[in-house]
Amino acid sequence: MSLVCSISNEVPEHPCISPKSGAIFERRLIEKYIVENECDPINGQPLTVEELIDVKTPPIVRPKPPSATSIPATLKTMQDEWDALMLHSFTQRQQLQTARQELSHALYQHDAACRVIARLNKEVAAAREALATLKPQTGISAIQAAPQPSIASEAGGVATQPVEQAGMSAEVIQKLQDKATVLTQERKKKGRTVPEELVSQEKLRGFLTLASHPGLHSASVPGILALDINHSDQSKILTGGNDKNATVFNKDTEQIVAVLKGHTKKVTKVIFHPEEDTVITTSPDASIRVWHVPTSQTQLLLRCHDGPVTGLSLHPTGDYVLSTSSDKHWAFSDIRSGRLLTKVADTAEYGLTSAQFHPDGLIFGTGTEDSQVKIWDLKEQSNVANFAGHTGPITAISFSENGYYLATAADDACVKLWDLRKLKNFKTIQLDDGYEVKDLCFDQSGTYLSIAGTDIRVYLCKQWQELKVFNDHTALATGVRFGKHAQYIASTSMDRTLKLYGIE
Repeated sequence: MSLVCSISNEVPEHPCISPKSGAIFERRLIEKYIVENECDPINGQPLTVEELIDVKTPPIVRPKPPSATSIPATLKTMQDEWDALMLHSFTQRQQLQTARQELSHALYQHDAACRVIARLNKEVAAAREALATLKPQTGISAIQAAPQPSIASEAGGVATQPVEQAGMSAEVIQKLQDKATVLTQERKKKGRTVPEELVSQEKLRGFLTLASHPGLHSASVPGILALDINHSDQSKILTGGNDKNATVFNKDTEQIVAVLKGHTKKVTKVIFHPEEDTVITTSPDASIRVWHVPTSQTQLLLRCHDGPVTGLSLHPTGDYVLSTSSDKHWAFSDIRSGRLLTKVADTAEYGLTSAQFHPDGLIFGTGTEDSQVKIWDLKEQSNVANFAGHTGPITAISFSENGYYLATAADDACVKLWDLRKLKNFKTIQLDDGYEVKDLCFDQSGTYLSIAGTDIRVYLCKQWQELKVFNDHTALATGVRFGKHAQYIASTSMDRTLKLYGIE
């Protein structure tokens, strides 16, 4: 068996062994390596020339050198270059192995760092959500322990509604009629003039995004589905989300006033009581809840439907609520006593999708899954008119404050305007193909109409001219409302943000 030098991989002329690594070397090469590095080339331990041990082997028979020996210096130079090449090649192999080990270690560290960053991002999102929903809010008055006496309640804080219908008594009908008479007279006075405080067309065209608030609802279940503004306190905004909560937010202080938790499914409709610190919400969990905002507690729990509640509207008296459901019924309930006054079945085979009271409160509109818009007489509890023309389920309906116009939308990328005096469609706003309309809203003067869906659009009524388009949301817009005198516009979206538009 022949020996092989660990540096040159050649048979050594003068083999020697290193006591540090036990490797065989050509003495000439190892001596040069020791002079330069003072260590064993295999394991890097300190090594001196004196420590090398010669190995006795039979002499190697080599061919005779060429006869041209007249240039010994040239041969010596070539030998030295060969030795240097072998040393350099060995050093390169060692450096390559070290670089591979360092790269592998760096890759493992990078992978571990990515895992840590992902975990920290998740913890930060959870912390922000907890902060937005649980932290005490500055500037909020102390929570009142007792609920408002005008809302029905029990010792447990929630009044449950009897299943049987109490009926539309003469007293209730007279109350509805008296309120309608007052509202009609007020509307005739208002209809002659436009409020001086109302934002002009030119100013509305100059509306910009003033604020965006993404922290009102959970980040783990994104999406805000419903929106309303407090008529008596324009700084308070109410939202309902996919996270099963409703949130009361103060846009001026940018603080959460209350988080209302109780529904077992997403909150799809929300209403601010115009005169009291009360909120009404509904959900596909087939319940309607009346909340006392200062205590964030449910005061009244209405269960008048057998299926998901799809529409919700508060009567102008502030004492009754209208609801529709996929169970093909609409219901009229008293939020003071908790009684179900009446529940009427739609004769169609399809569920109801939306509901809205006329400004007078004596009639209301409902939308159905089979594209129908129906007008009902509340006192007679009868269907008095039907509007056909849409294709697809009705997604939103809204009465103008002037009492003459009804705007409706469905899954057909258009908004239809109906004249309630002539019972016909007099205008259709055709939107882009694939445009989804999720909400409609007239301002309180009936001058502007806003559409929420693929984007936010504002139209001038009567001329039905498009005034402004907002494209700030990164997902489908689900709600839009005008502030008082259209001084600002609020919108919500599936991107979990509440956005406010106005003049800077």
